[in-house]
Amino acid sequence: MLAIYKREMRSYFTGAIGYAFLVIYLAAAGIVFSYTTLFSMSADVTAFFTLMLIFSAVMLPILTMKSFSEERKTKTEQLVLTAPVSIFSMVAGKFLAAYSMFAMAHVFSSLYCLLLLPYGNLKAAVMLGNMLALLLVGMVFVSVGLFVSSLTENQLAAAVGTIAIILLLLAVGLIGLFLPTTYWLRFVFDAVSIFTRFQNFTAGYFDIASVVYYLSVSAVFLYLTVRVYDRRRYN
Repeated sequence: MLAIYKREMRSYFTGAIGYAFLVIYLAAAGIVFSYTTLFSMSADVTAFFTLMLIFSAVMLPILTMKSFSEERKTKTEQLVLTAPVSIFSMVAGKFLAAYSMFAMAHVFSSLYCLLLLPYGNLKAAVMLGNMLALLLVGMVFVSVGLFVSSLTENQLAAAVGTIAIILLLLAVGLIGLFLPTTYWLRFVFDAVSIFTRFQNFTAGYFDIASVVYYLSVSAVFLYLTVRVYDRRRYN
């Protein structure tokens, strides 16, 4: 797994995608932070992290689209499948590499919040809650991206497919608003909504149920990715 992780991290920085991702993410975060806090004279960082959640829904699929698709397109997939490494280690290595890139960009962009310290109104619990929530959501986004990338050799199709699934997971909570006022229906939609659970952290509260939910969804998509390659290896 470590060898796969190092190879993937190296590939991000030997090409342009790693640098481009970091530059675009940090630049966008700077613009969003300026408009939601500095220009509006507000120390509430919830709007900043919420908009970065939506931006990450577009950026992370671009980061993960080549994870497996590129190997299928260049016909190097068989080298990986026949290598003395388990499918789980391969998937885990790629996941950790992509997630490390996101976590790096996210942590650096979160440092913008320190600019609010002179105002004395920055709430540490709210900032940390939002940071943790976005890290957990990013984990889900990366796992979805890897799964979709394992299904196709077309990188554009992998990116578009990932964005579609992520937007669906985000929109589930909004769909519940238009349902009849039957309690259990709204409860189910809220329970599976990434965005609704994200909001639980924005007030600075640690929601253990949402943590378990994000970890479970990530595990499901990673398991599905492993199953895709298990089947491909033996066929």
